[in-house]
Amino acid sequence: MTASAPAAADHPRFAVGVLAFCGVVVAIMQTIVVPLLPHIPELTGATPAAASWLVTVTLLTGAVFTPVLGRVGDMYGKRRVLVASLGVLVVGSVLCAVSSHIGVLIAGRALQGAAIAVVPLGISILRDELPPERVLSAVALMSSTLGIGAAVGLPVAAVVIENFEWHAMFWVSAVIGLLDIVLVFRWVPESPFRSRGRFDALGALGLTGALVCLLLAVTQGGGWGWTSARTLGLFAAAVVIGLVWGAYELRVRTPMVDLRVSARPAVLLTNIAALLIGFAFYANSLVTGQMVQEPKATGYGLGASLIVSGLCLLPSGVAMVALSPVSARISAKHGPKTSLALAAVIIAIGYVVRYFTSHTLWTIIAGATVVAAGTAIAYSALPALVMRGVPVSETGAANGLNTLMRSVGQAFCSATVAAVLANMTFLAAGRPAPTLGAYQLVFLIAAGAALLALAVTLCLPGGGAAEGTVGRKSRSSGRTRAMPIQGGA
Repeated sequence: MTASAPAAADHPRFAVGVLAFCGVVVAIMQTIVVPLLPHIPELTGATPAAASWLVTVTLLTGAVFTPVLGRVGDMYGKRRVLVASLGVLVVGSVLCAVSSHIGVLIAGRALQGAAIAVVPLGISILRDELPPERVLSAVALMSSTLGIGAAVGLPVAAVVIENFEWHAMFWVSAVIGLLDIVLVFRWVPESPFRSRGRFDALGALGLTGALVCLLLAVTQGGGWGWTSARTLGLFAAAVVIGLVWGAYELRVRTPMVDLRVSARPAVLLTNIAALLIGFAFYANSLVTGQMVQEPKATGYGLGASLIVSGLCLLPSGVAMVALSPVSARISAKHGPKTSLALAAVIIAIGYVVRYFTSHTLWTIIAGATVVAAGTAIAYSALPALVMRGVPVSETGAANGLNTLMRSVGQAFCSATVAAVLANMTFLAAGRPAPTLGAYQLVFLIAAGAALLALAVTLCLPGGGAAEGTVGRKSRSSGRTRAMPIQGGA
């Protein structure tokens, strides 16, 4: 513990608030360019395919760096790596702010994507530093920032694009990133807990190769063709690299990902549920704005403006902030398994509501908010489930892997939604548009993913509140002891 940074246990509200603010900022960066994408070709002279990389590259770098930086944080200091991640965000924002060249913009967006590792690192710091009775609520809020940022980012970006020069939003993100760094140095302590051993560089390289091949195939397969040699080759490469990487990780003394721990049912099933929840949640963000912007000639579209479509998701962000402590209380009383199961049911109900009520603005907002409410509870419960299944020395890596699984689920969701909306079209006012049935099919698929997450959750071992424990080291003895995550001494 450094003298300049008081312990989180001494100032828990400040530490939790600062980390949550950092999480929201980096999550906003993932979606902030989405409203800008249709205008990128005319603003930069790039092709639409090149412009799409402004979103794809953040997914790739976020997926790669989240587990890697989580492991680095476990070994060399979580706050140190968190600050470095925020620094990368600032550099990426400045690159995007000073240039209109598509190559520079893609490079800047790649750096912004890498900063998503802030969220699992923040969760790990909170686990290490807070008293056990505060861990669940703080972790719930930190985990929910991924969804809060996604909901807030779209309307914020829409307002900026409509009223200011588009580079302004990147200057703002750079300034806020610097503010985050100052706040972290002032209020967030460095965890004294470290995992031993050498950093597994080969393991990190193998994981990177497998993820890049997989996510490139998933995100670009629709444009290249799902049966094209390029797409199938990347899928095959992902499998081969993944198998070789897995064999290597099982043999190395300090692996990048401890596959033996990850294969435990409590951890493996939680990560599978995270993938499915990520899929189910992301459909909500992808289709809501597009649906209300569809012209009235479609028969279901509302012809809403960019700002109105973005504001449709704002109540979802509010719901996620409000429900993260509710999820913590449910987990404290009944266990995080119960919270996750309840969340999956709520998400499925939300999509059923959306299926039948997609003709008026307020019912669309209501359905989207129900889905967000379920997501808030799910995102709050997932890290609690992960932490009770891994030792304290691997918290950063384990939460990074869980966050990665959510990102993979989002990638598969993006590809699925794009395929459905592109293949179920009709002519409306002389231009092709997705049919209402296409959107309704997306809702059914997302509801199905939520129900699959429910089935996986019910297979998790345990589930009672008494079984939810988080391993923490005693500062006085240096030994590991089990701390009940639901509170109590």
